[in-house]
Amino acid sequence: MEAVAGAFAAGAVCSVQNGAGNEEIIAELVPQVIRGTTLPAGHLVEPGHVSWDNKGPTDIGPFEPKPAPMERVRELAELCTSAGMPTTAHEDARPVQWRKVVFNAASNAVGALTGLTHGRISEYGPTRELAWAVMAEGRAVAEAQGIVLESPEEFFEYAARKDMGYDHKPSMLQDVEAGRETEIEFLNGAIAAFGEAHGVDAPLNRALTALVLGVEYRWREQGR
Repeated sequence: MEAVAGAFAAGAVCSVQNGAGNEEIIAELVPQVIRGTTLPAGHLVEPGHVSWDNKGPTDIGPFEPKPAPMERVRELAELCTSAGMPTTAHEDARPVQWRKVVFNAASNAVGALTGLTHGRISEYGPTRELAWAVMAEGRAVAEAQGIVLESPEEFFEYAARKDMGYDHKPSMLQDVEAGRETEIEFLNGAIAAFGEAHGVDAPLNRALTALVLGVEYRWREQGR
């Protein structure tokens, strides 16, 4: 963003990156920001070849501290939809964004640490129980911000179906297997940080953040 911020001096930047806290960083550099979330999932098969594992919608809306006008949000949604990526414009996109934050905090971190696909996390009792507890913390943090979520647990169940994302490796697991830096601080770490700011403790999310950061630390020690 530092490199291209000048190009957006009279425009808006939309983020659909996983997690929470991305828009705050972008807003330090540009005048208008659009928050959002996108649900298509995939994986890299080989250079130039990506498998689209799960089609899904995209939702966007103004980022409240430095919002883009709704007309620009709607224009972007229409352009994305016409290009084949169904996108909905919302006056308040926080509920759909945080639903995915909470879902990903469970699926990604648990998958990264166990090597399990989304469906296997759901069907194995101990990891399923952990995922539900992680989502409960995330829901509490969202509610403390006045965000009313549709059930992330139902979303988790839906994504774990055999005909959906059962065999999909969460993106953080793909990062761990490739030795890449993960998004942990914008998922579980963000839930813990937003929770602290709003008086809600999130010890499981804090613990998962520390564990995944420990994996990254081991890589650096090994020179990976």
